[in-house]
Amino acid sequence: MAETSYAQEVLVHPAPVAHDKSGVLVSITREQANWNTINFSVRRLIAGQYWQSDTRDEEAALVVLGGKAAIDWGDGPREIGERKDVFSGYPYAVYLPSRTPFEISAIATCEFADCRTPSSVRLNPRVITPGDCREEIRGGGNCTRQIVDVIRPEFPADKLLLCEVYTPSGNWSSYPPHKHDVHNPPAEVDLDETYYYRISKPEGYAFQRLYDAAGTRDNTLTLTDGDLVLIKDGYHPVVAAHGYDVYYLNVLAGSARSMAASDDPRYAHLRKTGLERDPRVPLVRSSGGPQKNS
Repeated sequence: MAETSYAQEVLVHPAPVAHDKSGVLVSITREQANWNTINFSVRRLIAGQYWQSDTRDEEAALVVLGGKAAIDWGDGPREIGERKDVFSGYPYAVYLPSRTPFEISAIATCEFADCRTPSSVRLNPRVITPGDCREEIRGGGNCTRQIVDVIRPEFPADKLLLCEVYTPSGNWSSYPPHKHDVHNPPAEVDLDETYYYRISKPEGYAFQRLYDAAGTRDNTLTLTDGDLVLIKDGYHPVVAAHGYDVYYLNVLAGSARSMAASDDPRYAHLRKTGLERDPRVPLVRSSGGPQKNS
């Protein structure tokens, strides 16, 4: 497949919504993505406005990217959100099982990701606070990055898995290159995945290489603030441009409730380089604000 047509298939640019207006900033449905797993959108609500929806035959996770809101799924409103933006702290999120009507009201202007996958399991709705999230620092040297797990495999959900990843300026992420497109547990499971990007400054960017194990496809995408990438198969490493920290929200769903993946065997040895951690990481902390390194 030609590079331009493949990029059109897997790369979704944000919509031109004015900063002082409510609206959908980016969206992809399963039908548009040509897969059976993830619906993903990001919505902005201006202070004082509200949005109503219903999970119907899906489970959903709502991740507050910035701002503050109240959510009510039938037993009273709960306040969610405290960070100004994704670079200002850990997230609030809400897990909602199938057949759950709900309403979100913006206390302050807020933006949130709406992540869904088909499900018929009736589990309990739950607010996930910053204190519920788990941090992991991976890699070393200029491959150091910060992972904030929001919905882990052990979380009481059906299929959804979510994490936020922070990659400092000039660093590599999702590296060594790995894939999760074959159902071969426990070594690897077949998961579709989305990468939703935010960049620390408007002119910043990242690169993501997408290539398959057979060597028949190799593409590199340039990502800017608000872009969405669909990972259907193959390896998918990321690098942040010098001068710009990069955030992405990963949503995964597929054949098993696991994050098992396999490395590109040519680069697997790079997991054991022994390099010291980049002192800039962690970039954010649970209580909010950039992490100050001693």
